[in-house]
Amino acid sequence: MSEPVSIDIDGTEVTVSSPDKVFFPERGETKLDLVRYYQAVADPIMATLRGRPLLLERYPNGAGGKSWFQKRVPKSTPEWLTTTVVATPNGTTSDALVAADLAHLIWAVNLGCIGFHVWPYRADNPDITDELRIDLDPSPGVRFEQVVLAALRTRELLTELGIEARLKTSGSRGLHVYVALAPRWNGYQVRAAAVALARELERRHGELITAQWWKEERGSRVFVDFNQNAPHKTVFGAWCVRPTAAAVVSTPISWAELESVRPAELTIATVPDRVATLGDPWADANERGQSLEPLLEMSERDLAAGMMDAPWPPVYPKQPNEPPRVAPSRARQD
Repeated sequence: MSEPVSIDIDGTEVTVSSPDKVFFPERGETKLDLVRYYQAVADPIMATLRGRPLLLERYPNGAGGKSWFQKRVPKSTPEWLTTTVVATPNGTTSDALVAADLAHLIWAVNLGCIGFHVWPYRADNPDITDELRIDLDPSPGVRFEQVVLAALRTRELLTELGIEARLKTSGSRGLHVYVALAPRWNGYQVRAAAVALARELERRHGELITAQWWKEERGSRVFVDFNQNAPHKTVFGAWCVRPTAAAVVSTPISWAELESVRPAELTIATVPDRVATLGDPWADANERGQSLEPLLEMSERDLAAGMMDAPWPPVYPKQPNEPPRVAPSRARQD
């Protein structure tokens, strides 16, 4: 067992225990390698995470080992640690870690947290959601080339509405399209906008894209997971490392490189050099808060035409104007 090391993170001492423990078996990267990775991407990762509550995905023995999600920080924490109260859909509250600075991320890495799932609001203003997150989720049988095309179609629609979007790999099979929002809307409004966007994309590109919540209705299409925008939902963070053997990173990319990118090649072994060479493609994104009104107007038109709300995830209370939460095949049997 290797001796702990103490690391100075901008004046805060953080102890990393078992620094030589292998976290990613494909190339043998260790816990300390993960710390060094987050230090290498400190500027871009803090630009997008700073001030946001974090859901920890803990793998104390590395990727592939025992794991769990943790909202609540342990009872014994350093006095400098920043936390905030977050709630689940049923109202249960927890003291969650806030990405106040890089030392907070490294402290979590020492607990075995490999990646971070991020709330779409700042801890100091929890009633305002400032990001629309469009999760393009490939159904079984869908190739990555189809996900790329779905992202391009999403961008086309948003551009038509006067909305500028940014892009990242999910670190898995999909892509995430983000819209930085002006601080005006709550989570329910942002989800309504996501539902409207998904439905319009399906109307225009139904052979490629689906807004159907029930898997049996999606077919071999790219699902626009609007419920990733439901209040209290988190999304895997930009620049964060997935708990995979190869340490794949959910990496912001430019639209120009979308059709040539190979997500599996974006790892903790390659992304630091990429940032040093190309910089941060999201560098000025937080300076351009976008309006949600065009999508909310689209939502209002859908409702006025008689459409119901889309189904919510099962952990949420029943919502107004929501259809029955039962798969269509089950409803026909009943």
